[in-house]
Amino acid sequence: MSYRKSLLFTALVLVGGAALTACTTAPMAPAAAPAPVAQAAAPAPSYPATINQLVARTKSQIKTVKMPEFKAAFDRKDTGLLIDVRNENEFEDGFVPGAVNVPRGLIEFRIWKQVGFPNATDMNKKMTLYCATGGRCALATKTLMELGFTNVTSVDMLFADWVKAGYPVEMPK
Repeated sequence: MSYRKSLLFTALVLVGGAALTACTTAPMAPAAAPAPVAQAAAPAPSYPATINQLVARTKSQIKTVKMPEFKAAFDRKDTGLLIDVRNENEFEDGFVPGAVNVPRGLIEFRIWKQVGFPNATDMNKKMTLYCATGGRCALATKTLMELGFTNVTSVDMLFADWVKAGYPVEMPK
């Protein structure tokens, strides 16, 4: 055996022996309780107060509905064009049946196909927008109004509450 291999072997034996001694002489800690299984989505990230103020101010400037009103409109098939403004990866995890995915960050550019552009653009097309928490859809609703759309509603709900209530959720095909 070469000198280097011999030295390495000796070091491993000494370190391993010390670790083994420490493991056998140290008192054992009590077993930790098993980690709880996640029952709900991770909490929403916190943002500076200015973000919450912006969303609250925006909600005061647009038409909003809460989940019970949205569910009733959904059951009556009276939501018009139903738009999920979450990101594509969120949409892939499930969405309200009949919704089309137009992410908030792209809504100004992708909405036009949904409203008949270029041949017969319907600026009064009834649209209902939702997202994960009610914030992004409020901001997207205001953006659509600023573009000239006149019949846009934002759903002020948590998508997780929709799922928890057992309401319909569809998966992409």
